[in-house]
Amino acid sequence: MRIEGSCSAGLRRGLPETCGFLSVESKKPQAPAKISRGHALQLGYREKAARCSRIFVGLLAASVAVAAEPDWNAINNSAVDLLQQYIRIESIDPPANTAEAANFIKRILEENGIAAQLYPSGPNGQTNLVARLAGRDHSKKPLLLMNHLDVVPVDRKAWKVDPFAAVIQNGEIWGRGTMDMKGIGMEQVMAFVTLKKSGITPSRDIVMLCTADEENNGTYGVRWMIENHFPEIDAEYVLDEGGFGTRSILAEGKLVFGIAVGEKQTLWLRVRARGTAAHGSQPIPDNANVTLLNALDRAMELDPARPHPVVAEMMHTIGAPLAANKYTAAIQANTVSLTTLTSGVGSPVKVNVIPSTAEATLDCRLLPGVNAAEFISGMKARVNDPRVSIEEINRPEDPGASPSRTPLFEAVRRAILKSHPDAVVTPMLVPHGTDSNKLREKGLIAYGLTPMVLDLSTAGSMHSDQEHIPVAEFQKGIRIFYEVLTAEF
Repeated sequence: MRIEGSCSAGLRRGLPETCGFLSVESKKPQAPAKISRGHALQLGYREKAARCSRIFVGLLAASVAVAAEPDWNAINNSAVDLLQQYIRIESIDPPANTAEAANFIKRILEENGIAAQLYPSGPNGQTNLVARLAGRDHSKKPLLLMNHLDVVPVDRKAWKVDPFAAVIQNGEIWGRGTMDMKGIGMEQVMAFVTLKKSGITPSRDIVMLCTADEENNGTYGVRWMIENHFPEIDAEYVLDEGGFGTRSILAEGKLVFGIAVGEKQTLWLRVRARGTAAHGSQPIPDNANVTLLNALDRAMELDPARPHPVVAEMMHTIGAPLAANKYTAAIQANTVSLTTLTSGVGSPVKVNVIPSTAEATLDCRLLPGVNAAEFISGMKARVNDPRVSIEEINRPEDPGASPSRTPLFEAVRRAILKSHPDAVVTPMLVPHGTDSNKLREKGLIAYGLTPMVLDLSTAGSMHSDQEHIPVAEFQKGIRIFYEVLTAEF
């Protein structure tokens, strides 16, 4: 491109200071002292001035819209160090004392010029955090970046490394919360801070919410925030934990990124059997333990579920059947897991005593749209034993799936494809519960995004004694979040 006159100097410098006859200060053409070639030359001069003016306006717009590329090497190195510090904070739930974790995130944000507000919410130090970056269009409701500060307990004896040391081995960072969800939370924090430091004003307000109590169904976390401070977190869209990228879990040999648009309902049940207490040396037919085991066998016999529309769309988008594994099996059917068995008399329990009661808990995950009351009624009918009771521990939420044909979903898709051009991006269900369902019930459109490519052992390590994520994928995820935050949606 060739620019005539002194405009070219401004272009070479990249600065729209002066464009030939056009001064930035006056923005008015200045006529020469004498015009010797008459009216035709005047017209030619005005055309040139107008052309310079258009170039200036274009340069000015470009200088405002295009920020310097972030220093991703520095950001990535800092992110790993901060994640290690974050994992070392033992924000175990229970008791869900997240004050230290919330203050840690608050310091990161405030050191980078972002004000953050803490919201203490419970008796054991439960603390939530909210921060906001203002956007250009205040007619649009915000995007809510949501993550949780708490982690589940650990069995230290079962871990090969200290679960709170944040050890890095063979390119993987190990520790409680790496997958669920301090890794994703730190990706969000780093993208949020990078957006602030870039000087780019996002298309709408971006609000960050770090919750205290996700691992206890959000009692002092997102539920408490909804009940007490909903205006501070009300939004059109939510980005939370959920979907992920994988070359094996969803389809064999194909890179698929799932964006979670919905999740299965969480229904926890207590099954209790009653019998007759007796001496263990004399077996009896009315043994509560035996009654419970027989009842559990019948309770866990489930009919095949109807295919869910989101799963059908997944298979259509991928263009192949889902891979066969525990994850894809779980998102295609209702499931029941036996999680606890409690029985015996005395402490320590006496081996020679047949107890009068025995109980178990069942973690049931129902597909969206399944009626929980009918599910329980069917289970009771299968058990069909007056000595056995089945009761709800919690009432499930079923707001349904969020729509996937939205500007934000498209922005997430573009951000993923920028880093992974060969990926197939699809809406998906996740088998576990998140804070998102509480906000879907309030009418917010919520997506789960774990912007990392994971294998089954990594994705399945949450809550296990081998929880870990790849460092390189963690770092790539920061950039994907940043691309979403700087997009138009």
